[in-house]
Amino acid sequence: MAKEYFNPSDLKKFGNISEWQEDMGKKFFDYYGEVFKEGALTQREKSLIALAVAHAVQCPYCIDSYSTDCLKKGADEEQMMEAVHVAAAIKSGATLVYGVQMMNHVKNQTM
Repeated sequence: MAKEYFNPSDLKKFGNISEWQEDMGKKFFDYYGEVFKEGALTQREKSLIALAVAHAVQCPYCIDSYSTDCLKKGADEEQMMEAVHVAAAIKSGATLVYGVQMMNHVKNQTM
């Protein structure tokens, strides 16, 4: 029987991270809750940002969670995919800008 490395049912166990370090877990969840409250950004906007970041950091649990959350908060498929494209553009741009470092290093080595 094949076992998946990322088990979708593990997402339901996320709250258990406090089990072995209660203080830190509580602080994290308090902070997490504050971050996602309505503020200068709507909860829908924050959910779309979280979805984009989830793709950039490649967290399958977060992708599942924030795909569902975006739909619940009124985002549509086009908005969600656009957020993913924004993350992809930033991530690829960040990778490419490191090319300047490589170019500088090569120029220093060959001049």
